[in-house]
Amino acid sequence: MSSQSPLKGLRIIELQAIGPVPFAGMLLRQLGADVTVMNAPGNSNLGLPVSPKFDLFAAGKSVIELDLKTQEGLAVLHEHLADTDVLLEGFRPGVMERLNLSPATLVQQHSRLIIGRLSGFGESGPLAARAGHDINYLALSGVLHAIGNDTPAVPLNLIGDFGGGAMHLLVGILAKLVERSINGAGGVVTTSILAGTIGLTPMLYSLFADKQWQTQRFNNLLDGGAPFYAVYKTMDSRFIAVGALEPKFFKQLLILTQLEGSINAAEQYQRSSWPAMQALLTQRFSERNRDDWAADAQTLDCCVTPVLDIIEASQHIHNNANNWYSATPFAQPNPVIDFSSSLDSNQYSEKQHD
Repeated sequence: MSSQSPLKGLRIIELQAIGPVPFAGMLLRQLGADVTVMNAPGNSNLGLPVSPKFDLFAAGKSVIELDLKTQEGLAVLHEHLADTDVLLEGFRPGVMERLNLSPATLVQQHSRLIIGRLSGFGESGPLAARAGHDINYLALSGVLHAIGNDTPAVPLNLIGDFGGGAMHLLVGILAKLVERSINGAGGVVTTSILAGTIGLTPMLYSLFADKQWQTQRFNNLLDGGAPFYAVYKTMDSRFIAVGALEPKFFKQLLILTQLEGSINAAEQYQRSSWPAMQALLTQRFSERNRDDWAADAQTLDCCVTPVLDIIEASQHIHNNANNWYSATPFAQPNPVIDFSSSLDSNQYSEKQHD
């Protein structure tokens, strides 16, 4: 948690959910909010079960068991809502209404309450009431089709659940908190994992309209089709990531790989030259171990980095220099947002901002 804790004093209730809602609650808690999770009695049989001592989404949150299908449970919830700032829910559309918790009614009863609603497929349409998971939302958003080579590759559940759904929800909630600070009124924020995922794709549509993107996978600048924005296998069967998109970085890549005489830097964006470039880079990176390439790449501005697994990432010297991981009680990400404004801008060189 940041020492500034900008959301200190804010009270959040998180109704039991999986994936993006507890992730959103975790981020709000890390920013200083007091988060209480209200769990239904028994096992919901949803999501991936994690032992409580390893559940990072739940860390630091209070937990209350509450049956919202009873009058007693509803009464307890309303008692808590009297001094709650934000209510988070991730039910399918209509569930809150069937529980006699219509958001429209709740904001009438608790005028400063902000309700953040996150569904899977959205509030309307033929799929609104259907169950789904990250992979399903990626499939309908066009994102899944764009990732991979011969077959679409599953990019974990980081895009739909967290990058799309949770962040879309959080932006809405934080915007509503700003509005409430002006007019004193709460309100309802409604989005979905599918909507949030679609919201991540404007650049692809811009490139497509400008005839710089094709729907064929592994054939574009950012999907592994370009030899200067790709992953290569090294001699030790590990991998190196190359992101030398701009000409100045591409020239440095050729210096790193000693291919200046074999690859014409001026032909970087000529698609007809990509297969030959890819073959040369594939062969060259296979001649040395990953960490040897990584060490040499640190001396050049070539946008080349080792592909680390999650344990290696938690131990990497740069990540640890920024305190982005904690080792207690077990290895875990802890990338704190700094609100202190204590950094001296003069310490940064122009090179670091390239």
